[in-house]
Amino acid sequence: MNSKRFLPLFGLAAFCVAAYLLYRALSQYDAQEVVDSIFAISLPRLALGGLFVASSYFSLTLFDTLALRYIGAKLPYRCVALASFSALSVGHTLGLAAVSSGAIRYRFYSRWGIHAGDVAKIILFCAITVGLGLNTLGGLALLLQSEVAANLLGFSQAVALTLGFTCLTFTALYVGLSAMLGRLVGAKKWEIAMPPLKLALAQIAIGTINFCFVAGALHQMLPSAAEAGYFAVVTAYVLGNVATLISHVPGGLGVLEAVVIYLVPRATVVGALVAFRVIYFLVPFAIGAPLFAAYELAQEHRRANDGTRAAEKSARLR
Repeated sequence: MNSKRFLPLFGLAAFCVAAYLLYRALSQYDAQEVVDSIFAISLPRLALGGLFVASSYFSLTLFDTLALRYIGAKLPYRCVALASFSALSVGHTLGLAAVSSGAIRYRFYSRWGIHAGDVAKIILFCAITVGLGLNTLGGLALLLQSEVAANLLGFSQAVALTLGFTCLTFTALYVGLSAMLGRLVGAKKWEIAMPPLKLALAQIAIGTINFCFVAGALHQMLPSAAEAGYFAVVTAYVLGNVATLISHVPGGLGVLEAVVIYLVPRATVVGALVAFRVIYFLVPFAIGAPLFAAYELAQEHRRANDGTRAAEKSARLR
């Protein structure tokens, strides 16, 4: 039996699993609470939050654009945007985003002539870009908001400052290796080509900007944005993201709530977090998952038509 016949079902399976996980994530909240939390936010702030979300997902498409430059491949931006948005809108909801979004990326890029080894490099490059952005913004947050970070993490301000400098040192080291080395060699079978200096700097800049946009969206959803300053929200969000990456909880469920409730210890903050999850996870997922499933079905339909035409041509030649 040809297993390729079942590959288009991957899109439908991803959609169903993501839908279940999203339902589980939101089921702890009353439906009316979700509605009330959104309508409690002013339209200008909701629109600005949506703009931040759109800017974040646009930034994520640039991760893939840089990754394609890294492997020396060229694709139209519309293809890159389709692959990136479909993969990440689903991957963010599934959890283990590097794995789940990587599988979807493979489905797209392999069809466009990129070999499996290069797809793996794209996935790794994007994961490193995420890490660089989180590390750089985390370092800045620890330095600029050392008191908030110290209280959140339960240690002294001096330790927070030390961690901040350490994070930025790792970022500087990455830049240095890109500038001085053609390759970073760990072992003969695990040789990793470093990106050119300009590409490394672009990774850091775009990776950091992406997380700034996401934190901006969260900040706009909070009921007391004036009390919880933007940089305090950035600090809480970055630390929550680190915990999320370690735990692999889908959408960071429960982790993000814990750090944000520390900043704004009110019951209404839960509604703000629900609103944030709606605009950052639910809306993109509601677009990306059906888009991916439709693409898979369209490809299957195209293969079926190609097979029919080939059979008809063969029959005419007999």
